[in-house]
Amino acid sequence: MKAHLTRRYRFSASHRLHSTEMSADENRVTYGKCNNPHGHGHNYALEVTVSGQVDQSTGMVCNLVDLDGFVEREVLSRYHLENLNTLQEFAQQVPTTENLSVEIFEILQRGFYQAHLERVRLEETMMNSFEYAGTAEPKH
Repeated sequence: MKAHLTRRYRFSASHRLHSTEMSADENRVTYGKCNNPHGHGHNYALEVTVSGQVDQSTGMVCNLVDLDGFVEREVLSRYHLENLNTLQEFAQQVPTTENLSVEIFEILQRGFYQAHLERVRLEETMMNSFEYAGTAEPKH
């Protein structure tokens, strides 16, 4: 029997939406108040959905302790209370929540093997959330 498991995590981070490829005016028009030179912060809610066969002996898709530990070590400790603009993965791309979702998915896909990673969903505000389910080909 295949089942899906979704775990929810929280972290806080700041960013400034600004592209070096655009003029100051273009950045203001494109990103509005999110282009504030001092940045702004969000309390993100991250959902990680994995799937797999339910283990007959444990009754679980994967060990929650292992999933939680991996997400804490590889994702939350990396992004919590950080200015995303200062991180290497955003040196060449704007740290939008769309791009952050892709980065988190790729971290999980590269390192968590106990279950199949289906998707990540990242809630930025009550009004905005973003999902990423990867490409057809895994990046192992």
